[in-house]
Amino acid sequence: MSRPKLPPPAPGDVLLVCTCYEDGTALYGQLLNEIGGHQEGDVLVLGDSGVRLRLAEDSGWDYLHGGNVPALILDGPVPPVAVLVDIPVVYGGAGPLLVDLAAIPGRGVRVPPDRLGEILAALLAGALAFDDLVRDMDRFGLYQGDGGRPAFPVPAAAPHRSFPALPSTGSALLVRTSFDDEEAWHALLAELGGADEDGRLGADLDEDEIDVEEFPLEALVVDDRAFEGLQPGEIPALVPPEEHTTLVALADDRTFAEPGRPLTVVDLYDIPGQPAVLPCRMAGSLACNLEIANMDFHEFIAEEGEEPWWERS
Repeated sequence: MSRPKLPPPAPGDVLLVCTCYEDGTALYGQLLNEIGGHQEGDVLVLGDSGVRLRLAEDSGWDYLHGGNVPALILDGPVPPVAVLVDIPVVYGGAGPLLVDLAAIPGRGVRVPPDRLGEILAALLAGALAFDDLVRDMDRFGLYQGDGGRPAFPVPAAAPHRSFPALPSTGSALLVRTSFDDEEAWHALLAELGGADEDGRLGADLDEDEIDVEEFPLEALVVDDRAFEGLQPGEIPALVPPEEHTTLVALADDRTFAEPGRPLTVVDLYDIPGQPAVLPCRMAGSLACNLEIANMDFHEFIAEEGEEPWWERS
């Protein structure tokens, strides 16, 4: 899908990109009232912070996801961050989504609307880094939110390196990122039901034999050393936008070292780059529930100090 490029903001400005439209009209829900400020043409100046948000509207960005934003930046100076007004903001009352454009492009975090100016001012001044936002978000992906701390913190940012794009698929991806134990990798694939000659898990599922409590993972397997060491935050920008990939599950060092062969599953939409660490037997249930909109990604993020619901008898 070809989308319009984003307009280059003036130095010091931050793009406020609307990604939710109805009959071509940009929708903001209650956000513009919640963040305050006053409008000067197509710029919204946020109170005492002085942060200038440049409104960017084009129905070609309808349903645009955070991970797709870096590819739409024109050549030239790259702004450090963009702010997205997406469906969770318009219809769910969620905080605006900040998308990293500099450190690890494509990852995201939500912030309280009434603190948007304060947080953006700190980011632009260098008093706050995007890593700080990500490290201090709750299970719902909200910076300094009160929704409980994730039991598995987001990994520290790795030195920047380039990765190829991931394959385009309308299902899930299982990506191998650790290559030290070949036997364990094949044992993982066997436990997940085995891959066919096209590298697909669950291609020949028998619906009469499916355990709905532990739904099998249907995924395209990516076994390529080019993705060695790939981290969750780097995933969203690597997923092609042509099809709606459900999620990406990483078979990383933890997978081959801990009981239950846990996978690091990465959110691509609500909070791009946010990880959930799950026993491999639960990854299919997460993918299935996301596909039918029965549960949200955050419901599979274990909370610090709490036993996950899938481990309770």
